[in-house]
Amino acid sequence: MSRYFDALDPAELARNYPVTESVGTLRALSRAKLRALQEARFLRIVDRGWEIPFYRRRWTEAGLSPGDIRGLDDLARLPTYDKSDIMASVEANPPFGDFHGREPGQPMILQTTSGTTGRPQPLLWGPKSREVQNMLLARLYSMQGMGPDDIVHSVYGFGMVNGGHYIREAVHHWVGATLLSAGTGAETRSVQQVHLMRDFGATVLVGFGDYIRRLADVAREAGLEPGRDIPVRMISGHFGSDNRDMISEAWGGAQVYDWYGVGDTGAISAEGPDRSGMHIFEDAHLIEVLEPETQRPVEDGAPGEIVCTCLYKDDIFPIIRFVTHDMTQIVPGSNPLGLPFRRMQGMLGRSDNMIKLRGINVYPHGIGALLTGAFAEASGEYICRLGRQGDDMTLSVSVEVAQPSVALGEAMEALLRERLGVRIGVETVVTGSTAALTQIEARQKPIRLIDETD
Repeated sequence: MSRYFDALDPAELARNYPVTESVGTLRALSRAKLRALQEARFLRIVDRGWEIPFYRRRWTEAGLSPGDIRGLDDLARLPTYDKSDIMASVEANPPFGDFHGREPGQPMILQTTSGTTGRPQPLLWGPKSREVQNMLLARLYSMQGMGPDDIVHSVYGFGMVNGGHYIREAVHHWVGATLLSAGTGAETRSVQQVHLMRDFGATVLVGFGDYIRRLADVAREAGLEPGRDIPVRMISGHFGSDNRDMISEAWGGAQVYDWYGVGDTGAISAEGPDRSGMHIFEDAHLIEVLEPETQRPVEDGAPGEIVCTCLYKDDIFPIIRFVTHDMTQIVPGSNPLGLPFRRMQGMLGRSDNMIKLRGINVYPHGIGALLTGAFAEASGEYICRLGRQGDDMTLSVSVEVAQPSVALGEAMEALLRERLGVRIGVETVVTGSTAALTQIEARQKPIRLIDETD
């Protein structure tokens, strides 16, 4: 039986997947050299895919044979898959499915998805893929300004979900900063969290935007002033539907950075100091942006769903053309940091959570950003309800404000009708009244949509 660290060569990993952009290795890559690197890594994971029952079955059913895929130009010949295919594999081959290639005695890291919509999905790593995932997260943290002298307060959850564990490993193994692993409000009470941040002098805050914003309110309720009593200077997390200016202001002017990844893939892209979009770590990921219904590539600047191939996961669980169902668009133009990477916008919504209202596509997770960006009265907390009136779908939203009023709700309705081209009912409610529905204190990702059509 081998052990975790016996399977690793940290120095070689650091050469292949540089953690800090400042070493110059990434900037020295031309697009042509990057393409050659991608080709080599892609063919390696395709070879590994043929050894995995899940891929061998799907690829054979698509009419492919080993040797048919000769390079990146053949990428689109491989069929895509999504979580439903993984869960079908688990159902047929419990408990791990047949999408992995673990050998007897081989070290394996097991986490799962939250399972809020059913049976949790297993998330599997070997030592190499786990540490490269950690390195990519450390890379983006370094690019955003985190360093060994920082005190990092993390509100990512633990348990079987990956978030808190992954962040802890990246910060400890590859950044070298000191970590306060507080977790969610259910794991460490919110008021206790802000006192921990004050006592240990937290300088960086990482997690999901909704709860980070909530902690600023809790701090002030406890008599602590963010930015003065709690010296947070940098916030890094996920802000696809949040007003980052509002979060920055709530935390005393801290710099707020977005990044994107999913549980299966780890960190895919991140904002840098240029604020020109998220830099895609294309030495580690092949990213396609495809039209959801046809699975054809969209033009740069047009929205589509993210399909990811991880170029480093060639040990236990290869990821080859995984449909995330998250929507984004490629940012046209050259990279302002001199990196050979393309850039993408943040997450624009989910293709499988889209609502069609009178022929218009609406993403509920984007409504919060529209309202908080236009109305200072909006706290950023909201909940949407999907209903039905006759044959038509309806959508309404309850928005938390300090002083609810009919006039403010009507103004918000008018804005949504102007921006989205469809009527969405708005009710303004007092601060804190949506918490029981969103479960913001207990969940990493609060609930934003309740389906009342059944």
